Amino acid sequence: MSDRPTFGVERHGVSRNEFVDPAVAADCLEALKDYGVIVYRDAHIDDADLVSFSRLLGEVVVAPIGGLPEHPEVSPVTLDPTRSKLATYRRSTFFWHIDGAQDHVPQKMTLLVSREVADEGGDTEFASTYLAYEALPDHDKAEFAKVRVVHSMAATQLLVTPNPTPKERAGWDKVPTREHPLVWTRPDGRRSLLIGATAEKVIGCAPDEGKALLDRLLEWSTRPQFVFRHQWRPGDLVMWDNTGLMHRALPYDPTSRRLLHRTTLAGDLAVA
Repeated sequence: MSDRPTFGVERHGVSRNEFVDPAVAADCLEALKDYGVIVYRDAHIDDADLVSFSRLLGEVVVAPIGGLPEHPEVSPVTLDPTRSKLATYRRSTFFWHIDGAQDHVPQKMTLLVSREVADEGGDTEFASTYLAYEALPDHDKAEFAKVRVVHSMAATQLLVTPNPTPKERAGWDKVPTREHPLVWTRPDGRRSLLIGATAEKVIGCAPDEGKALLDRLLEWSTRPQFVFRHQWRPGDLVMWDNTGLMHRALPYDPTSRRLLHRTTLAGDLAVA
């Protein structure tokens, strides 16, 4: 297998309000099926058009906490607590994860547009768990077919804060856990691995044994041949299929001016 990414595509020539065009949205949805990640360089789309474009792609989620006052569908992604109420939680995005993996129906797609970039670090990496599953040996595919995994918010936050206060732990535990199959099978037969930072434990396994399996699959799924890396420039718009890709931000200084604006599309396919 090649050591170069086998997914992800970069496009040029669409910018600003040109995205508010059903033909652009239709082309985007078709490309996502093939590439998983689309990068529009120099998009420079404003928040109003970002929301409108997102609505052409699917049902837009209104951020329950921390959305922009004038556009509640848009969430600022930053480590600066003066810019986002969720800044302290963003440190967990340095670990591989799938958005909403602890939900019954994970989020379908995420869109990010860069407003400001970090001087150092802050790239975003994507790992295709479709490709990672396809490359598994047949005996592993057979073994994993019946494995189930518990996902939780606490699992991600413990990576950042391994010794939480009782108040912190109680806050994490308010978010329900979810049990999912390790292998997510779509109606068309396509399969992916449902793993990442939210994966807390394997049902029916001793804790050490379950952790070893999850760690092994995470290492497997983030090999170079399954990974696409994006280096941000101001104005870039990036979107991806959240259901079959993990992603992470590479670490950057907490005082960095890095600021992304995000919209999220509601999922339409329960994990099975």
